Amino acid sequence: MMTHLYLGVIILAVFATPVANADIKVVCAKDSIIILWRISEELVPHAARLFLGTCMPSGLNVLPTGEGEVVFNYKLADCKFKRLMKGKNIFFQNELTYRPQPRSKPAAFLYPIECVYKRPEGWIPAFLNPASGISEGRGSLVFHMALLNDELTSVAKTNVVPLGSFMPIWAAVEQKSHQPLLLLIEECVANASPELEPGSHVHPIITNKGCLSDSRKGNSMFLPRYQSSAVTLYLQAFQLGFGEEVYIHCKLVAWDPEVFDEGKKACHYKKESESWELLDDPSRSAICSCCDSTCKSRNKRGVDWETNAFSHNSVLGPLIIMDSSTNSVSGSP
Repeated sequence: MMTHLYLGVIILAVFATPVANADIKVVCAKDSIIILWRISEELVPHAARLFLGTCMPSGLNVLPTGEGEVVFNYKLADCKFKRLMKGKNIFFQNELTYRPQPRSKPAAFLYPIECVYKRPEGWIPAFLNPASGISEGRGSLVFHMALLNDELTSVAKTNVVPLGSFMPIWAAVEQKSHQPLLLLIEECVANASPELEPGSHVHPIITNKGCLSDSRKGNSMFLPRYQSSAVTLYLQAFQLGFGEEVYIHCKLVAWDPEVFDEGKKACHYKKESESWELLDDPSRSAICSCCDSTCKSRNKRGVDWETNAFSHNSVLGPLIIMDSSTNSVSGSP
């Protein structure tokens, strides 16, 4: 049992884990947690495969030895912490994992995390409080979109991208107390301005309610998901023909993870099979067949769920596409 002083507030925290690990340090604060995880040099390029529950690392520091220090700094309301009440204490439990394969496969490494707090006086469990206990989320959600580095380990340190290379664009939604959510990119275009105006010259990237049209013309794709509330678009850098600065405008949608139809999906074109594939369930790729025509919502449950869906228009940029053959920054074809 340890007592920590954090931002002037003394918190009683207990770290009870079956296996001790000197490379993992945990600090339980008032309503948040900080974890420092020292990883080997070999694991540094794969740090994006490390998770605290459903959360990716919030930071990565590469040490002079070549080893890395992964940082998780999150609220206890995030990352799908489990909250349990036992006697006079409240337990917040989660797991650190290393997942080199999709979440349908077992984690290669698992380490339990637990913070214990004294139960506040007068605290009433949610299921006994008639004013709480609503499972469906109707409050505002927090959406994110960022350009990752080549190793997919953290946010990119530069906005200059070589022509023809791939830009890993990560989008996510913080689930907080909501039911599990699926993050979809319904539409995405590139433009020379941070504001889209009627009649603006745009380069379509994702169209037709989730079809990655750029994968048909080029080599862009969706990377495999490691959590339903985030998706990574692996976009090949292109020349747009309308200026030096490029802005990516996307409509992000938080959706029911159990419902896929023509109007709510993530599809990319597989050149080896010359067909469209559904990212989240290739066996149901027939949903993507409309990508060459017009896609519409047809699933009744999906229509019913519309009232609980959340969307957000997000802008990423400016990005600079560098043509190394001419040593100039250009948007001309």
